[in-house]
Amino acid sequence: MTKKVKIAEIARRCGVSVSTVSLVLNNRPGVARETRERVLAIATALGYPVFTPDIGDRATRLSAIRMLVKLDPGLPPQANPFYSKVILGIEDACRRKGINLLFTSLPVDANNQPLEIPAGLTNGNVDGILLVGVYVNEELMGVLAQYPGPVVLVDGYAAHERYDAVLSDNFHAAYQAVEYLLAKGHRHIGLIGGEEQCYPSLHDRRNGYLRALKDHGISHIYTANFKIGLSRGFDETTNLLKTYPQITALFCMNDEIASVAMRAAQSLGRRVPEDLSILGYDDTYIAVNTHPTLTTLHVDTLAMGRAAVELLDLRRQNPESARMTLLIHPVLVERESVASLLPQ
Repeated sequence: MTKKVKIAEIARRCGVSVSTVSLVLNNRPGVARETRERVLAIATALGYPVFTPDIGDRATRLSAIRMLVKLDPGLPPQANPFYSKVILGIEDACRRKGINLLFTSLPVDANNQPLEIPAGLTNGNVDGILLVGVYVNEELMGVLAQYPGPVVLVDGYAAHERYDAVLSDNFHAAYQAVEYLLAKGHRHIGLIGGEEQCYPSLHDRRNGYLRALKDHGISHIYTANFKIGLSRGFDETTNLLKTYPQITALFCMNDEIASVAMRAAQSLGRRVPEDLSILGYDDTYIAVNTHPTLTTLHVDTLAMGRAAVELLDLRRQNPESARMTLLIHPVLVERESVASLLPQ
């Protein structure tokens, strides 16, 4: 009996595919432990040579993972105020677990879609892959389909919902931000950044802004749309405030945009927060270095990174369980950039 026939016979008796048997016999990830043990038992009974000592534990233990982080033009990932802390969280979790971490930058376009795919991405020399800040398009998805191990997206999205992910709860956080401004008496609230076809996380923030206004009966919508990464929003904010001087508050897609919006408002002679309130998102180091300091939504990016490693580990041990998405819930941090319009 040839090796190929034996593998087919093992698959038939186990009720699994030939590819599953191949993964088990080559001690590769992607197979549930019970299935792995059944395949090994039947393979041994048929006289197929297998290596059994502690194979189940070795097969489910993470020893090395690859982290691919989006690379914006002109800005290394470690310099990004949001992703730098995500990376630190991943590194911390790997250090605690004794996992070897391989770092790869992934060049992306303005929509965070890969411009090129690293060679050897699916050669199987790692036990799992983390994709940070990347939109997995059809091309990258086709490449990842050749990889037998688990893949987890961190602040990342895909053309089809196929992967586990760790995300910020962008919709509800933006909704909360607008409700906060409404509770302060603001009724003319602008949105700075993003566009209708922007990156999914920004699109969720946009929808949170729109839904909050709708739910509270506010029909006035003011948006300064631009592609983040290609513009920082100074001119767009200036034009919006000139066109709609009745605006009393701005909700900005992130802290960097909020800091630029603050400078744009001040260039028009509008004081923050006396004449215009501004609220950011992410709570990066930028928030405490604006003048006045920025009220914003804090995203626990360290926790995002740590949770991504845990989720990768969980998927490694439970490859057949349902797809999972872990949401990190942002918390509003009040500083100095929002004023109340309510009577004192």
